[in-house]
Amino acid sequence: MAKKRKRQIEVFSAGCSTCKETIKLVQSLACESCEIKVHDMNARGVAARAKKYGVKRLPAIVINGKLAECCANRGVDPKVLRAAGVGVALA
Repeated sequence: MAKKRKRQIEVFSAGCSTCKETIKLVQSLACESCEIKVHDMNARGVAARAKKYGVKRLPAIVINGKLAECCANRGVDPKVLRAAGVGVALA
C-alpha cells in the first residue's frame, strides 16, 4: 500500500503569545494531508534552519520548503496559507 503524500508545514516560534496563536491557527486550518512541525527558535540549530528559508521575523511558516508569502513581508494571513494549500487535501 502506497504511503500518502503529506504537505510539510514548519512553524518557527519564539514561544510568545503571538507565536502560540499562529500555531493554533495553523493547526485549525490543517487537514489530513498536512504534517506540522513546530520549531523553537531557542533550540540548537533552529536559527540556521530559519535563516536558510529567509525567515526574518517570527512567527514564520514554511510550506514544503518555501517561506509562506505572508511571512516574507507581513504577518500571518489565513487566506495566504489556504492559497498555499494548508487545509487542502492532497490527491
